[in-house]
Amino acid sequence: MIYQLNWKILPGLRGISCSEFSATPTTVPNNEQGVAFECSTQAERDSLLRELEVHFAPQRFSNNASAFETVKAYVLERSARKTQS
Repeated sequence: MIYQLNWKILPGLRGISCSEFSATPTTVPNNEQGVAFECSTQAERDSLLRELEVHFAPQRFSNNASAFETVKAYVLERSARKTQS
């Protein structure tokens, strides 16, 4: 199943943070304005969402574009590694 990734970008004293990752099933993936990824089970999807929360919790970004591009690159690289396995 293909999911569209969503998250909140929140300003803070040390920079912008990303949190509250969620995924919505989609039939029209949008990697231009969002991040789409594929998971074979809900458990796999939930595992990715937990991984994203842990990975990005301590990170801070200088602007929204940097935060978006970093999350997008992380998810796409993870998907590529999964496909190669």
